[in-house]
Amino acid sequence: MSNHGPVKEHTHREIMVILGGLMTGMLLAALDQTIVSTALKSIVEDFNGLNHYTWVVTAYLLTSTASTPLYGKISDIYGRRIVFQFAIVTFLIGSFLAGASQNMTELIGFRAIQGLGAGGLMALTFVIIGDIVPPRERGRYQGYFGAVWGLSSVAGPLLGGFFSDHATILGVTGWRWIFYINLPFGVAALAITSAVLHIPKVKRDHKIDYLGALLMVAAVSATLLAVSIYGPERGWGNSTTLTYLFSGIALSVIFLYWESKAQEPILPLSLFKNHTFSLTSALGFIIGAGMFGAIVMLPLYLQVVKGDTATEAGLKLIPFMLGIVSTSIYSGKAITKHGHYKRFPIIGTAVMTVGILLMSTLSATTPFWQLSIYAIMVGAGLGLSMQTIVIALQNAVDFKDMGVATSSNTFFRSLGSVFGTAVFGTILTNRLGNYLAENFKNLATTNPSALAGFDTAKLEGIKNNTAILQTFPPVIKTTALDAFVSSFHVVFYTAAPITAVGFLLALLLRETPLRTNKDYAAAREESAGESLG
Repeated sequence: MSNHGPVKEHTHREIMVILGGLMTGMLLAALDQTIVSTALKSIVEDFNGLNHYTWVVTAYLLTSTASTPLYGKISDIYGRRIVFQFAIVTFLIGSFLAGASQNMTELIGFRAIQGLGAGGLMALTFVIIGDIVPPRERGRYQGYFGAVWGLSSVAGPLLGGFFSDHATILGVTGWRWIFYINLPFGVAALAITSAVLHIPKVKRDHKIDYLGALLMVAAVSATLLAVSIYGPERGWGNSTTLTYLFSGIALSVIFLYWESKAQEPILPLSLFKNHTFSLTSALGFIIGAGMFGAIVMLPLYLQVVKGDTATEAGLKLIPFMLGIVSTSIYSGKAITKHGHYKRFPIIGTAVMTVGILLMSTLSATTPFWQLSIYAIMVGAGLGLSMQTIVIALQNAVDFKDMGVATSSNTFFRSLGSVFGTAVFGTILTNRLGNYLAENFKNLATTNPSALAGFDTAKLEGIKNNTAILQTFPPVIKTTALDAFVSSFHVVFYTAAPITAVGFLLALLLRETPLRTNKDYAAAREESAGESLG
């Protein structure tokens, strides 16, 4: 039945070449989460599609998040390489079609196809590293993936701004290049993985849980639509929002019931009995929320309050990236050297929480060097935590569950990022309305002449288009910006307790010795043996 043969240990050089292919694939998926943000303005103007613009981001997040756990399971059955390559090809087809799209509906549909590929790129990267490198050695390699995340969080908005600032490049509309640039990198990732990604395939007798997969995708989609689209757009008490939210909860309950009965479930509920799996899933969710909260809110603060352009705001995220990159690589190497990992998520979540709390002191006059220190702290906290919990998780689960456990962790982090972005965005707009009303009421009392001849109805427009702030008289502009600053403070005050919960969870992590080459080869052989029986 099995064609796995003896387990082959990879040399450092072979691992680095494989890593090149995996990192290229992962960079593409991570970039496309953020690259569209700064180009949306140009796309919307081209297609007259302002009413659908959030869907360009959400369609991608929906399909990439919902498909993540499926890839882990399917790769456990059919082998990693073929499934990873399927993900690359799907991503490339989606990218090409998105670049060629002629209207908003087409673009949203093709972004969903792109997301379907991205889900596999993000999930399987960690799974494949888990296959070829034992946990004790894994830190030194996984640190590089934290660096990829850091790079994409800055390079995405920067490239998006650069392409959309040009009307045409080589005769093609500027913003279309944010999709076309994926093609050469994707082909390179495909070539590298075809040449070097040889992982012994373990053939298993299998049944794919199609109903479970369908229920899970439906539950995630309904919940995310309620949280990230209808809630912020139409209000949380709106009938459409509530319908989607309750449908999502009901489908989740049905999914859990079905999984408890399924012969070969998509997400084995027995994994939640594993203390480390449950803990790292919750930690992943919190880290995702904190990370995206920072990536979305900082550029917004810089563009609105500081008046930076999209490209300048992207450049000013570099300290955040440096924080992630340096501590990801440092913690990875330290884990390989000493074999201890628990301290890193504890320090990471603590530093991140302090950094977010310090961000609640930002004002219209805060100098950039001060913001840089806070951004480095949040980035450093993420870098210490993100990869470490994956190492802890992979060390704690059976080899046969590696794929599904790792992709589930990526899934919970993606879920956290969508919830974080939606919740923080809603808090911002909600508080902004209140503070604007309050500040202008005070201004009318203290300095009525400032409002003479000014049409206060224009203030409503700020929520949709902050560019009109520049047209206001100085006193009115300052009053409006104060409302923005106060709203950002509330967002950071809300984010800090969430990451503080992450700190408490990290304290509960159990540190078990990391498996070495010898233990790992034995576990792999045992897993292959079980699959024959």
